[in-house]
Amino acid sequence: MKILLPPSETKRPGGDGAPLDLAALALPALHSQRTAVIDALVDLASDEDASRRVLKLSARQLGDIEHNRALKTAATMPAIDRYTGVLFDALDAATLSTASRRWLAAHVWIHSAPMGPVGALDPIPAYRLAAGTSLPGIAALRRHWAEATTQAIAGEEPTFVLDLRSEAYVALGPVPDSVASAYVRVVTDDEDGSRALNHFNKKSKGLLVRALAETRPRIASLRALRGWAQKQGIVLRDGSEIGTLELVVSE
Repeated sequence: MKILLPPSETKRPGGDGAPLDLAALALPALHSQRTAVIDALVDLASDEDASRRVLKLSARQLGDIEHNRALKTAATMPAIDRYTGVLFDALDAATLSTASRRWLAAHVWIHSAPMGPVGALDPIPAYRLAAGTSLPGIAALRRHWAEATTQAIAGEEPTFVLDLRSEAYVALGPVPDSVASAYVRVVTDDEDGSRALNHFNKKSKGLLVRALAETRPRIASLRALRGWAQKQGIVLRDGSEIGTLELVVSE
């Protein structure tokens, strides 16, 4: 099984790893796409006014321009540690055992905008780029990434993909039809039926991945995932749309 996570806009600064090595990242078939976006971001960072406009930065976010300027030379840290925010705070990967972090490395991809999906322990620098940004010199990110990412996922031949991404990142690389997969929505049940949750969405996904990492199951199908979830007291049920799962939580 592979798990696809969204990235986070907020990131932990610093790191002690060697500079970014695009050739060493997961899904190496995406190397040329990664190179093009990284080059475009570095070029954009040479113009502060253009960076502010294109990246929609506030005055408090101007430090992100320097992050982009230093993409090829800055220190790195594992992707699962680089991202912060609700989902990654709930996952709290830094407190997991070595065995659990190895499980994350083998089973989790985090879908970044400049590098596409990267492995959980792939070393990456801090950066600023959102899924909906249009960078000068390259096609809109959806066109730049979607087909190549779908093909790269297919080339990895995962037995099953659990898709926890936001719709914006799904658009940058849909799971191929040839791969069994399920897209997860977080819902709660009340007297009016089921309704989607926003506040608990990211937290619930982070806790789900933490539970998987702690128990380190071998899951190769949706049926096996359901069996694991039932043992953990986690409610996963079919969604209203084909190919979706509902993660049912309490507010």
